[in-house]
Amino acid sequence: MTGRRVISAAAMMTVLLGGPAFAQSQGQAAAPQAAAPKDLARNFEGVWTNATVTRLERPANFSQLAVSKEQAEAVAKATTERVAAANRPSDLSKGAFKDENATAGYDSFWIDSGDGLMRVRGEARSSFIISPADGKMPFKNRAKSLALMNRDGVEYQSGRGAYTDPEDLPLRERCLISQSDAGGPVMLNALYNNNYAFFVTPGYFVIDLEMNHDLRIAPIFASAKEARAHHNPPVIRPWLGDTVAWWEGDTMVTETRNVHPIQEGRTMTPVSAQGTVTERFTRIGKGELLYQFTVDDPGHYTKAWSGEYSFKPAKGQIYEYACHEGNYAMEGILRGARLKEAATAAAAKGGE
Repeated sequence: MTGRRVISAAAMMTVLLGGPAFAQSQGQAAAPQAAAPKDLARNFEGVWTNATVTRLERPANFSQLAVSKEQAEAVAKATTERVAAANRPSDLSKGAFKDENATAGYDSFWIDSGDGLMRVRGEARSSFIISPADGKMPFKNRAKSLALMNRDGVEYQSGRGAYTDPEDLPLRERCLISQSDAGGPVMLNALYNNNYAFFVTPGYFVIDLEMNHDLRIAPIFASAKEARAHHNPPVIRPWLGDTVAWWEGDTMVTETRNVHPIQEGRTMTPVSAQGTVTERFTRIGKGELLYQFTVDDPGHYTKAWSGEYSFKPAKGQIYEYACHEGNYAMEGILRGARLKEAATAAAAKGGE
């Protein structure tokens, strides 16, 4: 099942932010940062994007958080060339794709992952993670924490899996929540649909995602103490978690607990029932909205870890993400698995 963009009614938002900078590159002195103008501090109108080729963890080809100008330009050039090559007309003399080409799920039309590395206050970054210094998530046991996520990936690429019931399919194929962890807690980027809108009402902070039309709705309280007192009981564990919010100056702060147990096992950033995710949204300039996060979860990690990136103004508006709820794909997947089981059983019986 894939998402499909359909133009929705234009709408948007008034919203948030502003406040102190969180963290600088390791080993570098903090550069002076001009405060956001007063008329921007808690105002966030329009559509914003976190599209970038930078990802959560630092890849092996980078040794530091901050990327040199030369490296950043090389990445941008390579990205532009790769996109141009993907957009060239197909060579029809090579014939059509064969059915077994399971990895050819998306053509370049769908891909919108940005044109270079993420920049925060003008500095190119190799990862979202800023602590630990190596840019890696400090898992207690990475393989165990990501076992279901990795299994889903193998099944998605190969088409082979047990598929014993609808619940066995990945969340993205069931159209339940974002397939890319775009909704968080810890909001990540993906191949496409990296657009967000933020709304602040007198009582609520709302994050509207293009990816899978997810919404995060957090009640706003007068203080962190009051907000934390209004978390739901631990037995209530909704999709995207239980989020509350409060202002610290011109920074919107959210705290999320009690992430749904199924989501915990099928995400790149698993958060257990013991975990807490704190996010900070700060308007630091006309074209930059700083997003910072800290994950504190002794269930999956050896220590708390943190990251940051900047939302930038998007071109255009939010589009509807029409996931194929109710179509025949799930029925077909389950029916195919039953037919395969029947064929295996018949072959075994025939060999007796």
